Amino acid sequence: MRLRTDDDIYRARLVYLGPPGYTLPIHLSYAQYGVFVLLVPLFMFLHWLVTFQVEVFPAWEIALAMVTTSLIFRYVDPDRPARVVIRTALTDWRRTREPAVEQRDPRLVAARIRVREELV
Repeated sequence: MRLRTDDDIYRARLVYLGPPGYTLPIHLSYAQYGVFVLLVPLFMFLHWLVTFQVEVFPAWEIALAMVTTSLIFRYVDPDRPARVVIRTALTDWRRTREPAVEQRDPRLVAARIRVREELV
């Protein structure tokens, strides 16, 4: 269960609403704009690596950057910034963690076994 903090600083978001007098229909934080601006050239470079061509209007790259930005910011909250979410995704993608506990055979203890002598 998540408890909401009563600290107003955590609930405040730095949001760009658009130019004065013309409010944008979406409310994105400055961090979302920054991640989007960094992802578009990254996807353009990856597209160039695959095809060796540069598009005039990078529609697919913009769409991928929008989807990736929304996926990243689903997991962002005041206690987990975007860089931690990205670092976690990259480290989980590269390798999986080893199990914390080794797999051992069950330990058999003969504490309750009694041996009786049979009289022949």
